[in-house]
Amino acid sequence: MGSECKTESILVTGGAGFIGTHTVLQLLNGGFHVTIIDNLDNSVEDAVDRVRDLAGPDLSRNLDFHIGDLRNKDDLDKLFSGTRFDAVVHFAGLKAVGESVAKPFRYFDNNLIGTLNLFEVMAKYGCKKMVFSSSATVYGQPEKIPCVEDSKLKAMNPYGRTKLFLEEIARDIQKADPEWRIILLRYFNPVGAHESGHIGEDPIGIPNNLMPYIQQVAVGRLPILNVYGYDYPTKDGSAVRDYIHVMDLADGHIAALRKLFTTENIGCIAYNLGTGCGTSVLEMVAAFEKAAGKKIPIKLCPRRPGDATAVYASTEKALKELGWKAKYGIEEMCRDQWKWASKNQYGYRPKA
Repeated sequence: MGSECKTESILVTGGAGFIGTHTVLQLLNGGFHVTIIDNLDNSVEDAVDRVRDLAGPDLSRNLDFHIGDLRNKDDLDKLFSGTRFDAVVHFAGLKAVGESVAKPFRYFDNNLIGTLNLFEVMAKYGCKKMVFSSSATVYGQPEKIPCVEDSKLKAMNPYGRTKLFLEEIARDIQKADPEWRIILLRYFNPVGAHESGHIGEDPIGIPNNLMPYIQQVAVGRLPILNVYGYDYPTKDGSAVRDYIHVMDLADGHIAALRKLFTTENIGCIAYNLGTGCGTSVLEMVAAFEKAAGKKIPIKLCPRRPGDATAVYASTEKALKELGWKAKYGIEEMCRDQWKWASKNQYGYRPKA
């Protein structure tokens, strides 16, 4: 690979977040030099300290952390003028579907403006390799499943639209300047935590996703789990999703980076990161109950607007072209999520 003689320097935006922290740890383990920029809008600096703990003193010397906001070009300029980056892994963005429906401006400002600034500053400093955190929401309510990368794209909510718009923008930027190499990673539903239970997902306020919600009920922070939709045309009436262990997802980013560094004319290309298996909400609840050894009280609620019945990934392309495939099943996802939850009942923040 030629990377033995030099350490590639990677900028990770939103690196203090859930997927960011786990990916930063794997980047350090993979021998990269990592710089994080994060505005701590939905994350805490303690998460980065814990990544340092897990990486150990030698590797954590390769980690720099900056508080900054992509919407402020000066923050980016300062960063790029001081360090030469070989590639950017771009996670920074807001990600709650429901909130995006209520506050579209907030999502367009954060996700679109921030990313446009990032592209512009990257071009200015000649850093033209990006791994972009996209989402399975770009498939909307898919016409057929599993979702294949060249399926028709259609988002059903403002959050999904920001991901879809940014994919289109990335394609246009790459078309205009073929020096760019961009990989769009469409995540399905990231869950789980590092096996140590030392880092994990810690959403602020009421969680929007199933697993942190189950977790908060399991540790007694919330009384009951609302299951949205019990009359879907699925095996048990609950919605079906493709859950993927966050460590598998992190390894997918390493595989994508290696592809960027070793493939000349990659253009702008999308890959699904999922397991290729659909799991229903109620199956996931049962698996978590087994891992935690306790019952999760549930309340069946009407469907949420904008939720698709079943979405899972076709994963052949990532296997063939990135050499990546998910290793973990829902048992491991629940085991590691429970370990994180039981060790960190209130996440990174002590109980207020």
